[in-house]
Amino acid sequence: MQLAAGKKIYFASDLHLGVPSYEKSLEREKLFVKWLEEAQKDAAEIFIVGDLFDFWFEYKRAVPRGFVRVLGKLAEITDSGTPIHLFTGNHDMWIFDYLPKETGVQLYREPIVREWSGKKFFIGHGDGLGPGDHGYKFIKKVFSNRFMQWSFARLHPNFGIGLANFFSRSSRAQTGESDARFLGEDQEWLAIFAREMLEKEHYDYFIFGHRHLPIDMLLNENSRYINLGDWIRYYTYGVFDGSQMELKEYSKPVNL
Repeated sequence: MQLAAGKKIYFASDLHLGVPSYEKSLEREKLFVKWLEEAQKDAAEIFIVGDLFDFWFEYKRAVPRGFVRVLGKLAEITDSGTPIHLFTGNHDMWIFDYLPKETGVQLYREPIVREWSGKKFFIGHGDGLGPGDHGYKFIKKVFSNRFMQWSFARLHPNFGIGLANFFSRSSRAQTGESDARFLGEDQEWLAIFAREMLEKEHYDYFIFGHRHLPIDMLLNENSRYINLGDWIRYYTYGVFDGSQMELKEYSKPVNL
């Protein structure tokens, strides 16, 4: 697909809306809505590459409270004709059909391959890819199990969502700092995964989230691994203009 003149592809990841408090989450949500409004002006497509929410579960007739600003903005943008692609992450893998139906986003549970203006992209949240992390990979299989999802849905929303929010926040508290530490070019597991993929097929860019750390790494003379960082510490995002892919920082209020 050739990008039209002046059009761009936007990428963001790991907002984890809902933590650490209602007030802080609302500040980030308002800022992200502002970013979406600005991106909409010249966006051909927008990709939200996982963990938009710190926790999400859709009961048959109930969803988590809050997030009306971002949900409304997503619907407004897709209604205008600009596609938005939403990936599930390890914190919001229990998004089902409500968000696609209500907001018009296109939902993905696995990485996808896209091509614009002759550049080939491998795009995914990044959880469960590469070597190691066997404990999480096992948990992901459990949480992806339909019987597990059916069983959780039997819990009353007040208890189920409260319980899940507790464990989700505990998980982030335990792993948040390690997420933000660069492991080295030889140890970054998503870079290892990308290099293994390059042995089979060429990609110009690997776009991931999940690490909570902005990374722009040259894999070889023709391929780059870009991690989008997060909107908790860094407020970073990616943009492709048909020629160059850049990792940028969005201006944020000093109180965030």
